Order: sequence, then C-alpha cells, then structure tokens
Amino acid sequence: MSLITAENIQKDYKTGEVIVKALKGVSFQIAPASFVSFVGPSGSGKTTLLNLIGCLDKPTEGKLIVADTDVLHLGRKQSAAFRGNNVGFIFQDFNLIPVLTVYENIEYPLLMVQAVPSDERKKRVTALLAAVGMADQKDKYPDQISGGQKQRVAVARALVTNPKLVLADEPTANLDHKTAYMVIELMKRMRDEFKTTFIFSTHDQKIVGEAEIIYMLEDGELTGKEVKGGGGNG
Repeated sequence: MSLITAENIQKDYKTGEVIVKALKGVSFQIAPASFVSFVGPSGSGKTTLLNLIGCLDKPTEGKLIVADTDVLHLGRKQSAAFRGNNVGFIFQDFNLIPVLTVYENIEYPLLMVQAVPSDERKKRVTALLAAVGMADQKDKYPDQISGGQKQRVAVARALVTNPKLVLADEPTANLDHKTAYMVIELMKRMRDEFKTTFIFSTHDQKIVGEAEIIYMLEDGELTGKEVKGGGGNG
C-alpha cells in the first residue's frame, strides 16, 4: 500500500524563452508512516518535488497520487482543501505568526483550514503541546522562545490537523547541532505516535543519517535510493 505514487513526474519552468527542466521523469512510491529524505545539491529538484507532493504546484507531465487522490487534476480550491485535510508543513525559518502565542500558533490551522469545535481544538492543541514539550511555554510569543522551541511549535502545528503527511523543507537549517538532533528525534517520535509520514528535503547529514529511506536527486533526476529500515516501497 502506498501513500504516494509518482510516475514519470516532470516539472518545467519557463523563464522568458528558456525552459528549465526542474524534474525529469521522477518515479517512486512512499508507504504510510515512512520517514523519508530527498537529498541532493542545490538545484537538484528537492524543493520542487515537495511542492508537487504538497499540492503547492502541479507537474508538467506524469502521474501523482497522494492519499488516494490524483492531485494533478485538482483545481485551486480543491488543492487548498486537500492540503488542509492531508498535509502539514514545516519550514526552515519556522513561519510562526509573531502576534500569536505558542498555543495560538498551533491552533491556527484548525481555525483557518478545518472548522473544528472549540473543545476539540483545545484537546488537540493541549495534547500536542505536551507531546513536543512546550506546555509550559504556551503563552509565550515566538520572539520569546529559542529556535529549537520554535521548531517544536512548528512540528506541533503541522500535526494538529491530523495529516497523513508532513513535508519538511530543510527543517534543521537554522538550528545548532544538538538542537537539530533533538528536533529530528521529536519528529521520529511523532511519526511513531501518530503514524504520520514525514518527508524531508535536506542537505543536513543528521537528517540523512536518521531517515529510513533516502532518495538521491541530481539535476532533476532520481539517481539512487537507500533503504535502512522501517519499510517503504517503490
């Protein structure tokens, strides 16, 4: 069973008269509850691939099935609804809202994307605050907490909608060595607890070392795959 199936994915960008082929016939499958990393140099197509999986962009050619949905044929509103119900995002610069508290930042997707009743919102946010070790910081604002704590909040926010999939683009880039390891371990624990698939785009060897499945990208092509345990297919 696959959560994601990509077949011959191509993505072209047009800059003036020049067509840049960001992805060139990429195919893979990712199983539920996987811990996967796409690695490669800058310009290899990692972020482009995450954007396609997360329905932030569409392939130029190919087939892409995510959570039993053919995302290629979704309209703009359908794509937004699909993301809200199925995908969480973690960014290297955290993307927390500065005027909201830690609690409110985690709650935000439930207010904006899913019409979740207040009792259920409180239950989910409180549980995730405890899970990521931020319950005692819930009333602080982003500028009052450390980078590692911000990324913990970002992990909780990504999980609050109960997504099948979390996409993390260079999530440890702005963290020191020790904090990065702590955040990676936290994400693995969240994967085990919530059975959520985590997919990373990264240069960071710490994440590469912890990933169970590693796909290598270079110049828009899939050049290799390494499986270290935890399953996965394709």
